[in-house]
Amino acid sequence: MRIVTDSGTDSPLAGGKGLGIHVVPLNVTLAGKTYLEGVDIKGEDFYNLLEESGDLPTTSQPSPGDFAAVYRKIAKRDKEILSVHISSGLSGTVNAAINGAKMVPEADITVVDTKTLAASAGWQVVAAAKAAAAGWAKDKILALMESIRESSHTIYTLKELKYLIHGGRISHIKGLLANLLDIKPMIGVNIELGKYEQLGQARTFKKALKGLVNIMAKQFDTDEKLVTQATHSMNPEGAEQLIEQVNEVFQCDWLPTVPISLVLGAHTGRTMVGICFAPASVLAQVPE
Repeated sequence: MRIVTDSGTDSPLAGGKGLGIHVVPLNVTLAGKTYLEGVDIKGEDFYNLLEESGDLPTTSQPSPGDFAAVYRKIAKRDKEILSVHISSGLSGTVNAAINGAKMVPEADITVVDTKTLAASAGWQVVAAAKAAAAGWAKDKILALMESIRESSHTIYTLKELKYLIHGGRISHIKGLLANLLDIKPMIGVNIELGKYEQLGQARTFKKALKGLVNIMAKQFDTDEKLVTQATHSMNPEGAEQLIEQVNEVFQCDWLPTVPISLVLGAHTGRTMVGICFAPASVLAQVPE
């Protein structure tokens, strides 16, 4: 079995390097030019261009044809493909993959909606790749991924809202009001719907980081061992502040801090800081 994903799952940074995962890049358009993530442009260059141009970016998923081309190439060696993607509630990538699969009838393609994004989605991709390498049957792999999906959480905050407003991730009126009042929202991904939901707000970025820790404490007892991964768009200092605050409350197995996909960062700007977390007992099911 071969694993395919998109660049929005951050799977190489979530531990997927060297696992033979095929990554189909998402697209971002800025200052009149369209880039393939990880191919034509990298993170820091993107955020610098974002600030220098003053333009607001747009993003798009790969086309069904892009997926079909990848599936056909893989099917020459292995007919069974598991294609795992960022939430259908936030992107059209899943639908593009489904339509691409229809164009490659010679392959046995299963498309999976992670219902999340960034490192939390990457955990599912990496789990699938490791389980496939260990020889697990597809049904067992899908059950493992579902267990991780149901147990993993992604929350974040940021200093500026104009990119979320432009991308339609929050309403225009609410966003403008929050900007006027200098409010920092705390946002999570609903694990059932796979969509963003506002979980709270704070008047300062430091208080918003503390608010993220409080949200974690509502999800899990503070004595439960968690696997955690801090994420940021281009704000490593903020990520370190969040890690310090989390460590004051929880005992964590920290995975390396990672920058999010720049296509996701196009909707947040460079100030975003977040955390993905799940019970260590769930991720312990993933084969080495």
